[in-house]
Amino acid sequence: MLEIRWHGRGGQGVVTAAKILAAASLREDKYFQAFPEFGPERRGAPLQAFTRIDNLPIRIYSHITMPDAVVVMDDTLIGNTSLTEGLGAESLLIANFARSPGELRKRLKLQTGRLFTVRATEISLANIGRPVTNTAMLGALLGVCPAVSRETAEEEIRHTLTGKIKPELLEANILSFREAFREVTGE
Repeated sequence: MLEIRWHGRGGQGVVTAAKILAAASLREDKYFQAFPEFGPERRGAPLQAFTRIDNLPIRIYSHITMPDAVVVMDDTLIGNTSLTEGLGAESLLIANFARSPGELRKRLKLQTGRLFTVRATEISLANIGRPVTNTAMLGALLGVCPAVSRETAEEEIRHTLTGKIKPELLEANILSFREAFREVTGE
């Protein structure tokens, strides 16, 4: 089972990213769970979301305490101790952070784990015109942790966002997804 914990702030699309990934896994005939954990329900407040994906039915109904991957969508959360809780030696941490993975490791005081950084805010501003980093961070995650195929994720982004945003913003989100994917994979 793959367990992912998402960290971000209200209004950044954290819950939407977790749900898009879960729905994409359904497209690939996998089992999934996606759910948020809110604190104060307001724009800008820190929040977490969780995604589980497996080839077998999932019978766990709790928060994720030992994640395989952690996605940090807002760099202002870096330094918050809850980001690294439960990370193991093989866990991934993918952060919206404009500096190197080495600098991130120093800031988080992490000795183990695999760290990746992506300029998601910059990518989102350039493509979408707003710092909504959910599709960029989803692209970065799938670049280092292929839970579902890139094509399936793009199909689900289109399905989820069609009718909710203007067509040109939908295409801008796809561009953000692809650019962040390329940034972490070097493709």
